[in-house]
Amino acid sequence: MYRLIKPIFFKFDPEKVHYFVTRNLRRLNHFPGGAALSRALWVFDDKRLEKEVLGLKFKNPVGLAAGFDKNAEMIAEMANLGFGFIEVGTVTPLPQPGNPKPRMFRLPQDGALINRMGFNNLGVEVVAQNIADYRKNALESQKGLIIGGNIGKNKITPNEEAVNDYVICFDRLFDLVDYFVVNVSSPNTPGLRELQEKEPLLHLLNTLQQRNHKNGISRPILLKIAPDLTNEQLDDIVEIILESGIAGVIATNTTVSREGLQSKNKIETGGLSGKPLTARSTEVIAYLAKKSAGKFPIIGVGGIHSPKDAMEKLEAGAALIQLYTGFIYEGPGLIKRINKKLLK
Repeated sequence: MYRLIKPIFFKFDPEKVHYFVTRNLRRLNHFPGGAALSRALWVFDDKRLEKEVLGLKFKNPVGLAAGFDKNAEMIAEMANLGFGFIEVGTVTPLPQPGNPKPRMFRLPQDGALINRMGFNNLGVEVVAQNIADYRKNALESQKGLIIGGNIGKNKITPNEEAVNDYVICFDRLFDLVDYFVVNVSSPNTPGLRELQEKEPLLHLLNTLQQRNHKNGISRPILLKIAPDLTNEQLDDIVEIILESGIAGVIATNTTVSREGLQSKNKIETGGLSGKPLTARSTEVIAYLAKKSAGKFPIIGVGGIHSPKDAMEKLEAGAALIQLYTGFIYEGPGLIKRINKKLLK
């Protein structure tokens, strides 16, 4: 079914199509019987898919990556498509419109997307309320759904004050999400990637860890990293994770590389995702897993367009995986195909 409608979707602006699809998915799920139909079509349940990672029980290891549901408006709808966990955001303390449009581009010859969205979101207060509403109204079968909160800084916040933005988001979402992701690796907020340097990153993570333990309970904190880091920088990442005591890493975010691209939109600035990232993200996962001797879990994301891609990530050392661009190109059937493959 998705193969029939995808060529139509791909004739229109990607961001407009995103809002059209999500708006109509919400309508379907609110229509009597719509949510049940969605689950019947797409959800593949099997107890053998359950996995305990980060001290949390995941219904299955295939999650939705951050960026798709920035404002936590689609949690139920995405669960009804078969995702085992949902990561919302990136969320910032204040609402911000993001970068000027157009800011998302398809590269169909490459199976890729370029985006320069710029952390467009409605702000942490709206996101918090949306998650709370979901928790209150969730079906009994979805009450255990794992929700992650991907947090960042506002564009207007200088790097020397960035920690404050992360703390605001962390404190506001603490009672609502199951884990946190610190996003310092998006290429679309000026200067953000400078926070991946060892000293500022360690300061940021240590600050969050101090708040994490102050009430006697804690949430797993993960760091999302860029695929463009050198091996020496990845060595630093391993040291930082072990020194700060955070729970793990998400590998990887989008890349600024344009190597080997064929589509005309390759000239656009922003972060590249999709098939061109498949091999590099798997390399980073394997490197981190080996360098850390498996001392922390890795969530693998980047260029997963098939069950084979998913298996390669898991075999390289990922404990869980996430989809975004592959989900857009292959449709919700990809989730089911991956989960079925995992049981073979």
